[in-house]
Amino acid sequence: MKIRITSNIFSSAMAAALLCVPIIPATSAPVPQYQIFDIGVVDVGDTFSQGFGVSRAGIAVGRSIRNDGSHAFSWTLNGGIVGLPDLAGRSYCVSNSANDSGDVVGTAATTVFGSGRLPVIWQNGVVSQLPLPVGQTLGDANSVNASGVAVGSVNAGSDQRGVIYSGGSATIITQTTADGSYFLTAFSINDSGRIVGQGIDPAHAARNVGIVYDIGQNMAFDVGALPGANGALAFGVSNNDYIVGSSMFNQGSGMPFIWSDQNGIIGIPLASGTTLGQAEGVNSSGWVVGTDGGAFAVPFLYDGTNTYRLQDLIPDNSGWDLSMNTSSSALGISEDGVIVGTGVHNGETHAYAMVPATPTPTPTPTVTPSATPTPTPAPRPTPTPRPRPAPRPRPTSR
Repeated sequence: MKIRITSNIFSSAMAAALLCVPIIPATSAPVPQYQIFDIGVVDVGDTFSQGFGVSRAGIAVGRSIRNDGSHAFSWTLNGGIVGLPDLAGRSYCVSNSANDSGDVVGTAATTVFGSGRLPVIWQNGVVSQLPLPVGQTLGDANSVNASGVAVGSVNAGSDQRGVIYSGGSATIITQTTADGSYFLTAFSINDSGRIVGQGIDPAHAARNVGIVYDIGQNMAFDVGALPGANGALAFGVSNNDYIVGSSMFNQGSGMPFIWSDQNGIIGIPLASGTTLGQAEGVNSSGWVVGTDGGAFAVPFLYDGTNTYRLQDLIPDNSGWDLSMNTSSSALGISEDGVIVGTGVHNGETHAYAMVPATPTPTPTPTVTPSATPTPTPAPRPTPTPRPRPAPRPRPTSR
């Protein structure tokens, strides 16, 4: 299961350093407008639901929590929520990703925190365990692409490693970056086989590595860091290779970023009233969603120019609170701008899908002269947080 590390501590030193983060200047572009849909829960009596992702074409996934387990689900605008069957012996299931063919991957566990986790795939409504590498007994699946190739991690603690599930087998990602950093867990894969995730720098264990691996080229590299930071976590990748995540100093609080082959790593402006954040999903237009923080969790949309609080993009009388609680999130965005996450609707914590009220433009993030250059790769309730692979223990300061 996925575990993304965030911190409520934002030191004054870190804040001062990040004042120098390059950001893209705001302009007076039209403000996107959205309708918001309550995904709901799978069964009457389920206590809450969470939205964890959305396919390129708009199939949402997540989990619906009950007293003695959790249902994985998929959702479409026309079909509504559909509960997915549990894996035998694992009553806590979560769906993390779907492709447009309807393949859904996720994790099945024995507790809400991910104990005894196994990687699973649902195809045509049937659940099966994805194979583990020889000698492994734990694993998770975080993302699946159009070809049915899935990624995640196996094992735990200091032995945890990123993994690729493909063709009925599982392969640990062994390729390292130029400085020897390696994959701890893979969070996302695009249709061309670019994989992003969290890496470990063996020479500096306290530093997070936003690591990227290209299957076709068999090479890995580090996205780098924003000014004032020394590392990053890479959470999402689009089909045209935009990468998003959070950049921080060691294990401190992070700032959201977008990275591209052309422009390197660029800071995304924070939503109003927040002091830290992380970008979670990105589409091929460069539209980014994520969650900023401070006193509350504030989901945001960045359209390549401006950062908007999702609360400000939905009707005033919707009954949704996406800015004054600690449960809200935005974790995925489809190619046509559908956003999926979690919020509070009339007092109930539920997964949501936000659908554009009008067709959205397709902006591309503009370049800033001060953007960090592209790294050169080496040659060839409060609801329980979303489960993700537990990070390896590290020195205290993703």
